[in-house]
Amino acid sequence: MGSLYSKRAIFWLIVTSALSAGVALTHADSAQLQKEKTTQIPETWDPDAIASIEIPLADPKYSPTHISKDYYYRIPVRRVYKSYPVYAPGREPKGYWDWLNEQEPEIAFDPTRLKSQADWIKAGELIFDAPIAYDFIVTIEQVRNEPWYRKTGPPIAHDGVLPFVRYVVRRKGQIELGTLSCAMCHTRVMPDGTTIKGAQGNFPFDRAVGFSIRAGLAGSEEQVRETTRASFDTPWLNPNPQARLAQMSLDEIASAHEAIPPGVIARNRSSLLYPVQVPDLIGVRERRYLDRTGINLHRNIGDMMRYAALNQGGDDLASFGGWRPQAGAGKYPEPAELDRYSDEQLYALALYLYSLTPPENPNKFDDLASRGRNIFRQEQCDSCHTPPLYTNNKLVPAPGFTVPAAHRTKFDIEPLVVGTDPGLTLFTRRGTGYYKVPSLLGVWYRGPFEHGGSELTLEDWFNPRRLNDDHIPTGFRGFGVETRKVPGHPFGLDLNDADRKALIAFLKTL
Repeated sequence: MGSLYSKRAIFWLIVTSALSAGVALTHADSAQLQKEKTTQIPETWDPDAIASIEIPLADPKYSPTHISKDYYYRIPVRRVYKSYPVYAPGREPKGYWDWLNEQEPEIAFDPTRLKSQADWIKAGELIFDAPIAYDFIVTIEQVRNEPWYRKTGPPIAHDGVLPFVRYVVRRKGQIELGTLSCAMCHTRVMPDGTTIKGAQGNFPFDRAVGFSIRAGLAGSEEQVRETTRASFDTPWLNPNPQARLAQMSLDEIASAHEAIPPGVIARNRSSLLYPVQVPDLIGVRERRYLDRTGINLHRNIGDMMRYAALNQGGDDLASFGGWRPQAGAGKYPEPAELDRYSDEQLYALALYLYSLTPPENPNKFDDLASRGRNIFRQEQCDSCHTPPLYTNNKLVPAPGFTVPAAHRTKFDIEPLVVGTDPGLTLFTRRGTGYYKVPSLLGVWYRGPFEHGGSELTLEDWFNPRRLNDDHIPTGFRGFGVETRKVPGHPFGLDLNDADRKALIAFLKTL
């Protein structure tokens, strides 16, 4: 790819032309895999399932109409190559780089060799870690030199590994930096250097984007604005909240990315103005709605596969009431210009995600936590955060959204409105008008909190001062914002200090 903002780039999270010739399977190879597909594997792009997987947008006229089954299956399938760890400067084993240069390219995913469910899960972890782009967002030069680390601040695992990216050999003697794997956003390095796969990640994604813009890897200001438009624009809204982005300078766009902390991301269909908290995928098997706005239904493993396909490129190929984000200059990409996961790859990935279990919790259930559990019950927190999942798997309407009558029987909707800032769910392409009730399992290893990651810790979230206009959010504030209130979820804010401490102690044991 010539630049970070190639004309055919679909945004930071998906790639249409970043892979050079020979990476994707030929159409004949893909067809053969379809013939050999195990009967238990659902069809990812089942037209009826794709048409019904998303909750309508707040203005249903602009809900996406996705590409056809024919178009999808004419997209070549990605080849998944063996990849290798990336070490921070000064932590790489002696001779490692020379050894990498001697490695032959090796195809790592072969569904014909998968005989048991354990085999499929192991292969799914490989897909989770597998890059789908190369030297994109982050480059080899950056990860091998100190300035990038000082500026972006990525956490490093205890063995010196930067676990969010991988080295890949697709041609002997040519080492590339693989990026945009699932692991890039869903890997968390804890303060002690241990790594949790599938967790709310803490890679500084948007800081890395800002760094690349400032380093001149993003092309011209016009190209930067075009990619920002394709990623975030909502031209049907009047006034269009994203119009502000079109007026930003290159420096301001970089600064807007840099204002987004690790654990929060301006992903496709969200916004630089309304980024979204990175989800924790541990326990995703029990979630009925996916994404903070509950936009994707999760009815079976096929939906989990579709969710991955949509979020790694599929949904940005959609038409939003006739407006297509990727039809720049009137030209829509041909299937041969793109690449996708195979059904086998997506099935393995879904099985792996379903298999994830939380790490051992260091917070023990003591007398303080026991008291906190009683407060949790007394405050009726369990009505929404119902054990054992600690969510009722329902949707909560945002302020200003009128729930359509048909939704009350079709979806699981809580009747209360808790006052949460509606920006993400009313003013973006992920905007359903709802937020889902999150699970509290694993909050001890997560953060920042709230759908937009406004507060870093549980202590910050239960601080009643966050409702004040002069509050300084400890997580995402917003570009150019010094102070702002963090509205919503008033529950627990009126507790005294001792009760609040006990409640938080209990939550950290979950």
